[in-house]
Amino acid sequence: MTMKDLPADQRPREKLLARGASALADGELLALLLRTGYKGHGVFALAADVLADCKGFAGLLAATPDRLKTIKGLGPAKRAELLAVMEMARRALAQQLKEAPAFDSPQRVKDYLALQLGGRSHEVFAVLFLDAQHRLLCLEEMFRGTLNQTSVYPREVVKRALALNAAAVVLAHNHPSGVAEPSRADEFLTQTLKSALQLVDVRVLDHVVVGTGQAVSMAERGLL
Repeated sequence: MTMKDLPADQRPREKLLARGASALADGELLALLLRTGYKGHGVFALAADVLADCKGFAGLLAATPDRLKTIKGLGPAKRAELLAVMEMARRALAQQLKEAPAFDSPQRVKDYLALQLGGRSHEVFAVLFLDAQHRLLCLEEMFRGTLNQTSVYPREVVKRALALNAAAVVLAHNHPSGVAEPSRADEFLTQTLKSALQLVDVRVLDHVVVGTGQAVSMAERGLL
């Protein structure tokens, strides 16, 4: 079925304009963005394929350009539009974190980090550097590793914190396996960095572990 086959009031664009974006199902929302399918496969079928392949919008928002290339029906134009939407979401969250204390909304921090680090094929260790009011100064990807380990040097994190005049940090890394579950090694690393940063009066507020479309706060788990 194509958009034109639907009654006018059931087409995604018309529904959105008349009733708001929340009135659209996931497939309709994505179909509105994709606009067309490919021969023998309508736009609604393509939208369903993309959501199934990515395991929903969370996985889609975390998808890399190379990952999107593997999905049949997503040509360069469609991939570019999806990547643009993802980047707008990242920038919107970053702007909010810069304008208000990060921990006024812990979920916003996790959402931001999930968008930044989710879907990577290799492990990345990043740091959110915050000012004295816990507003975002910047996010820096400081170390990269293999699929299962990253070498993190506390001295380098301390140096950047001092250079940025940061008062606090949120540590973050991804698990390429997709499972956002802190390991014993993650707990040990957190305590090592916490001790090093305490020496220069920089607080570690959290360590967020990112999986596929999700993020787990070690502070909320009582592991900090």
